[in-house]
Order: sequence, then C-alpha cells, then structure tokens
Amino acid sequence: MTSVLIVDDQALIRTALRELLGHEPGITVAGEAVHGREAVALASSLRPDVVLMDIRMPEMDGIEATAAICADPALAEVRVLILTTFEEDEHLVAALRAGASGFIGKGAEPEEIVRAVRSVHAGDALLSPAATRSLITRYVLPGTDAAHTASPPPTELEQLTEREREVFLLVARGRSNQEIATELFISPATAKTHVNRVMSKLHAHDRAQLVIIAYESGLQQPGSA
Repeated sequence: MTSVLIVDDQALIRTALRELLGHEPGITVAGEAVHGREAVALASSLRPDVVLMDIRMPEMDGIEATAAICADPALAEVRVLILTTFEEDEHLVAALRAGASGFIGKGAEPEEIVRAVRSVHAGDALLSPAATRSLITRYVLPGTDAAHTASPPPTELEQLTEREREVFLLVARGRSNQEIATELFISPATAKTHVNRVMSKLHAHDRAQLVIIAYESGLQQPGSA
C-alpha cells in the first residue's frame, strides 16, 4: 500500500487529488496540508510514502518544505513529488536540489499522476530526460545565473569505482535500473545496488540529485544520450 500526503493551498486541487488517489487500488491518502510548515509536521507524524507537494504556498513554500523533509534522517524513506504548472523551471531545479524525486504537472492526465506516485514510491526518479536537459542547460550549468557550486568535491567523485561511475552516468541520462542492467550486462538487482552505493558515496538523497550532481560536476553534458 502506498500512502500519500497531499500538499496544496488550493482546496479544489486537494479535493481533486484526494478523489483521484483515494479510489486507486493500493493507494491511500494519509492526510492533507495547506502549506509547507503543515506538510513538514504531518510528514513527521504520518510518515507517508509519498508527499505530493505544491511549490507556491503561504508560510513555507514547497521547496523549503521539501528540503526540511529530505534533510530529516527519520524521514529517509519519504519521497517528495513536486506538483507544478511548469511555469518557473528554476524552482524545479531548486526542488530537485532539495531532494525531490521528480515533478508532475497539475494538468497531467489522471493516470499519469497515479503512475507518477507509484513510480516515485518504487524508488525511481520521475524525470523526463528531455525536460531535465532543458532545466540543466538553462539553470544549472556553469555560466548561467542559477549555477551553483553544490557538486561534490573531487575526492567524493574519486571514491566511485569504474563500474559505479558507469552507473552514475547512466542514471544521469535517465536510465532505469532495468535499462542499466541491460546496457551493462548485469542483473537489475546488481544495478540497484550500484545506484544505492553511488547515492551513498555522493550523499545524494535520490536519483534526481544524482542527475544534478552529474551535470554540475561536468561529467554529463546536455545532448549526451
């Protein structure tokens, strides 16, 4: 069973999502929050599997709330899925840096939203490679206004084995564990183990953060497939 915390300051959005997810087999709505501060408190008390998080909210926005949830060791199993209108891409990059597992548009089809929740709970990063490349090109790469120095120091990257480095780059290119396994001629379980080790060594909360790190470190370039 996948438990979901819905976070949005618009009652209409919350109601629509509650009706949608509450009727899906294997999914239960654990609670609702109207702003980020309430989301953090409810995440701590309810321990949902997935937090469906809006960005623009009063008191505490979705980025701050995402950072607070993902920084709490007690909530390490909680995944944050960002709800967005895709109008302000720089906020999406900030949310990914904060630890969000991906993003889904508020105008997405119902089945897409359900699939996104299940995917994030399963441990996958909900990142379209094309969308990610667009975000990275505009907001993350050195020389852009939003460029950061958040990439790990060279010593951390040097800790990766040759195989882990291969896996790291494949994650950055949007490959699933199954696709990584096929490309490297290993089992999906082994691929997952490598991904987890890379996340641990680079202190990444999720696969999404590995994508950011790969681009910021220069190991991955836009256009690479």
